[in-house]
Amino acid sequence: MILDNETPDNYFKGRGAQFNPHNRFAKNEYAKDHDEGIDDWEEEDQKTSFIFGKSKTIVNKVDSPDVGMAYSLNPYQGCEHGCTYCYARNAHEYWGFSAGLDFERKIIVKTDAPALFKKFLERKSWDASVISLSGNTDCYQPAERKFRITRQLLEIALEYKQPIGMITKNALILRDTDLLQEMAKLNLCMVYVSINSLNEQLRQKMEPRTTTAKQRLKIVEELSKAGIPMGVMVAPLVPGLSDHEIPLILKTIANCGAISAGYTIVRLNGAIGGIFEDWLRKNYPDRFEKVWHMIQSCHGGNVNDSRFGDRMRGEGNIAQLIRDSFKLHCRLNHLNEKRTELDSSLFKVPKPQLSLF
Repeated sequence: MILDNETPDNYFKGRGAQFNPHNRFAKNEYAKDHDEGIDDWEEEDQKTSFIFGKSKTIVNKVDSPDVGMAYSLNPYQGCEHGCTYCYARNAHEYWGFSAGLDFERKIIVKTDAPALFKKFLERKSWDASVISLSGNTDCYQPAERKFRITRQLLEIALEYKQPIGMITKNALILRDTDLLQEMAKLNLCMVYVSINSLNEQLRQKMEPRTTTAKQRLKIVEELSKAGIPMGVMVAPLVPGLSDHEIPLILKTIANCGAISAGYTIVRLNGAIGGIFEDWLRKNYPDRFEKVWHMIQSCHGGNVNDSRFGDRMRGEGNIAQLIRDSFKLHCRLNHLNEKRTELDSSLFKVPKPQLSLF
């Protein structure tokens, strides 16, 4: 019997997903039905690879009314952070890969993002609405340390006075404090940090290649001191695993300088359902049934609800308890008392410099 604090011998440490589920768009797939039937089946945990390709556009309009953004910009697809619950996993199937291990090991790098961003901002119809970085995958994931695309995008945003919203769970964002500080002086940026647990043991299992909660609190504290408005997304909360941490998380982030907070309840749509179920069985076998049923109770008996307005917050008694607890502790810690509105009035396309020759 495997206990909660143990992991199976064949577990891929440092990875969230433990297998590659079938891509629903692919016609064929390979499956290992019997271990003894295949002599050379390879399942080694491969190193991360980077894939470069050209994109037609880089800024996407967001039609969903309950994600808090109108436009998103993602310099990377796939994410080495490996969070088991990540909703962006399903999007990796559109690129011909699996939502499982492929999502963490095959990272698409959009090196043409800065040029496309400038082209987008120079459209005559653009109204300087807020653009959110990391609407899908984390713009400060480990690949950013090497490729520095996100920093280039911020440099362009500052040059054009384009307001930007950001969310990350990587301390690499502190590298760009200088740019964010200059943008904040003009009311051009708001930064959110994702913290769904302060339990380091849970973080290592559920978000294996992310920075620690301690480091994320450092992000909130240092950027707040630099004059950058800071918020925290306590997301996604997993009933039975992390929802009890709401009071401590909200008190701690408020003490670090956060002025706003939001949350979502985990929902397991598409291929994520199988990935998370496999992860939960292997890491928390003693609690699997309880946690799984609690997630279902928040989504009408399923582990996913796609209805706008309900899918992020859930329904039922457990979802209501989470909602009430979150509202109460936001009020006690003076969070969300004032809404931050970024300034679009300063936007201006820079005039090209005249050559002296």
